[in-house]
Amino acid sequence: MSMRILSIVSLLMLVTACASTAPRPRATAQIEIQEQVGFTITESVSVSDKVRADYESALMLLEQGHAEQGIGILESITEIAPEVSGPRIDLGIAYHRQGDFESAERQLQSALDINADHPVVHNELGIIYRKTGRFAEARRSYEAALAVYPGYHHARRNLGVLCDLYLGDLNCALASYVAYLETVPADEQASMWIADLRYRMGLQE
Repeated sequence: MSMRILSIVSLLMLVTACASTAPRPRATAQIEIQEQVGFTITESVSVSDKVRADYESALMLLEQGHAEQGIGILESITEIAPEVSGPRIDLGIAYHRQGDFESAERQLQSALDINADHPVVHNELGIIYRKTGRFAEARRSYEAALAVYPGYHHARRNLGVLCDLYLGDLNCALASYVAYLETVPADEQASMWIADLRYRMGLQE
């Protein structure tokens, strides 16, 4: 399950500062966990007002379905501000939606080089690894996302599906589905998955 493009906005905030000719320092990211509502990732970096406006415009274009235009703007931003992970994450998700897994993986790996503990990046890479048949790598990516934020229900659900349908690790699948359902109790499909798993494992009451 992939997150919607604009959900990244709530996870990443670019702090606009006056542009200067001095070399820009590497962007720093702060991850704050709120157990009840999720996590917030704040990335502080000096960018011009134009870069900030272009970034917001690109996200809007992607949300409206204008992928080619949005991708083009984000690509230009990564050239202007290569030390920022946010545009690379959005590029990775956009390329993924376009079915260009190679470009998506390249952008996400670049984002991971900037911020090695970004749970969204690990989750998105896990999806790509799963779709390209690299199941062990997918598992490591989902587990890396959950190591940062255990309540990350997208990664928890994805790990459950991977263990259930692709790895045949039913214990992992059951534990993941149960943990996911604790976070998203209204998901009736997950409840059915748990019941089915318990039946296959001989655990039905």
